[in-house]
Amino acid sequence: MEPINLDAALDMARAGDQRGITFLFRAFQPQLLRYLNHKTADAAEDVASETWMAAARGMSGFVGNSQDFRSWIFAIARRRLVDHYRRLGRRPQTVMLDSELLTNTEGDVAEDVVAAMSSDEALALLVRDLSPDQAEVLVLRVVVGLSVAEVAGIMQRSAESVRTLQHPALCKLGDRWSEKTVTP
Repeated sequence: MEPINLDAALDMARAGDQRGITFLFRAFQPQLLRYLNHKTADAAEDVASETWMAAARGMSGFVGNSQDFRSWIFAIARRRLVDHYRRLGRRPQTVMLDSELLTNTEGDVAEDVVAAMSSDEALALLVRDLSPDQAEVLVLRVVVGLSVAEVAGIMQRSAESVRTLQHPALCKLGDRWSEKTVTP
């Protein structure tokens, strides 16, 4: 596939050209999955698929440039997350126990945990002390790289509200990771 810019790919996708949608998918899917993995690691792929299906259905009526499209796709993803959690709330959740976990008591548990930790789990650990809204703002602003205005649109909040959530969250992380709390 020859390289094209995002706005050209968006125009192609609106016209029904498969190459345009493919290019947009490749450009935005990694960021979308990072966001969704933070919100629901067990169903991130499913929610992303539902997001792209909804985007495909609405593509012909979409108005805006590639930046607007990025905000739009994350807004769709957030709505699909809400739907996902509503569905989960309607059915009981079961957990399967791994028999190896029950019988393996040898070795260094801390090393096993760190070795098994993914970047998504590390991100979850980083934002564990933040409110859900603060964590979502930081993920969208820092990990995904969206602007304050884009995050405000996705979260259906004012830009000032996003800044108000972001500032104390960054301060809390800064306090936690200051030189005083780091040990050799």
